[in-house]
Amino acid sequence: MRTLRAAIGRTPHTAALLDGQVASPLLRLEDAGIAPISRAFAPMVREARFDVSEMAIATFLQARAWGKPLVLLPVVLAARFQEAALLCRADGPIRGPADLEGRRIGVRAYSQTTGMWLRGTLADRFGLRPEAMRWTTFEDAHVPECRDPPWAERAPPGSDMLSMLRDGRLDAAIFGNDTPAGGDLRTVFPDPAAAGEAFRAAHGFTPVNHLLVARRPLLEGDPALGPELVRLFPAAATDRGSLAPALALAVGYCVEQGLLPHPLAAEDIWAGLPSAVA
Repeated sequence: MRTLRAAIGRTPHTAALLDGQVASPLLRLEDAGIAPISRAFAPMVREARFDVSEMAIATFLQARAWGKPLVLLPVVLAARFQEAALLCRADGPIRGPADLEGRRIGVRAYSQTTGMWLRGTLADRFGLRPEAMRWTTFEDAHVPECRDPPWAERAPPGSDMLSMLRDGRLDAAIFGNDTPAGGDLRTVFPDPAAAGEAFRAAHGFTPVNHLLVARRPLLEGDPALGPELVRLFPAAATDRGSLAPALALAVGYCVEQGLLPHPLAAEDIWAGLPSAVA
């Protein structure tokens, strides 16, 4: 039996697996204990520090475009509507997404997956291309070759995005999972749930945030590990066909937003996946 070092977010769906309560005749997962799980993405991309890792969809697509030795597995570990993550001041002038043209918007990293989906929505539904807004970032991309586009600038060292939003240096900001509470803030989308349902009606899926990846040499050395890893996630496992719409749209958005150097075809995205995985 092989022991694989794994960086996977601890949720009700993954806890039993990470604690060794889900049996496999081929492998066991050693929990690397990374929290929040986004801290695992850069080490996985840059150093292949883990055998198996949760990874944001935008990060994986960038890793694939720049030739990182990772293999995507058809396991969705996080998916959600994104609109509730875009906040502005409650007393500010922004009344809806259309008011964001020319505004200063903060995001942890320009490459952040939540930002990728939201910029795509702003372009599709409101005609606001990324360059129509002024993006302020606070971190580099997980993939070192990826650079911020000309329409993004780095916040001064030591800056805090929430403070910048509250004191007016930003007009809006994207917070991802760590959405702050407080009556001084509100969502840019007046009805985030309805906006999310509109996305699903238009595209047929809920936006995918995190997937599962493995080191390519690992799966090449033992092709049985890929199917077994997928089997260990019964609640999250899917197949390539079901993920095709989300991956295709994400690729399109990433290219439009300056996150990828070139488009990726399905065969590029799934390179290295063992044939036994659907």
